[in-house]
Amino acid sequence: MARTYRALAALLSYPTENLQAATGEIASVLAAEGLVPADQPLLADLAGGDVYDLQERYVSLFDRGRAVSMHLFEHVHGESRDRGQAMADLVDLYAQHGLEMNQGELPDYLPLFLEFLSLLPDAEARELLAEPAGILRALADRLGTRDAGYAAVMQALADLAQAPAIGVSDIPDDDPNDLAALDAAWEEAAVRFGPGEAMDGCSTDRLRTRIRAARRDARAA
Repeated sequence: MARTYRALAALLSYPTENLQAATGEIASVLAAEGLVPADQPLLADLAGGDVYDLQERYVSLFDRGRAVSMHLFEHVHGESRDRGQAMADLVDLYAQHGLEMNQGELPDYLPLFLEFLSLLPDAEARELLAEPAGILRALADRLGTRDAGYAAVMQALADLAQAPAIGVSDIPDDDPNDLAALDAAWEEAAVRFGPGEAMDGCSTDRLRTRIRAARRDARAA
């Protein structure tokens, strides 16, 4: 079981004073396991920054549009009703391995998914991480134009997942400074959780199928 997944989950989570206090331990874990570069610039930002400024930075980055959403299923099948079954399947998978979710958490939230991977044997964790690899690449590329610190973390994660060169996301990229367009995008994205047709749904198996197909398309390009 690799603690690196939990360390990356922390770095991609909403900044708090507890997270700031843990940056030294996070750096030590990354350095000891050597799965990703340990010299993450975000660590210094978190350790030395004002917590309110850090929180404002995080909200501005991740909550002002859907292009860099850290909810994995959103990049595969949007906010359709079929996402509900995928959520239920993932909750069941977490429960089978003893991971308890907090009230209000969505199971496809990337930091939570990484917490789950930290509970698994290394080979199984690597296999599951590879499934959303194209999404991780898309997030890394998009964050590269928005925030260098978070981009470096996501780039390390994409590399760890052996992600393809071309990212995979059903969410169009956007201009984070175009507030009118962002508001319109959120208004159009109605959440409709519920049962759907199996072949059109976003179950974990469907996610694997679509991501693998996208990876084949990327290699053929």
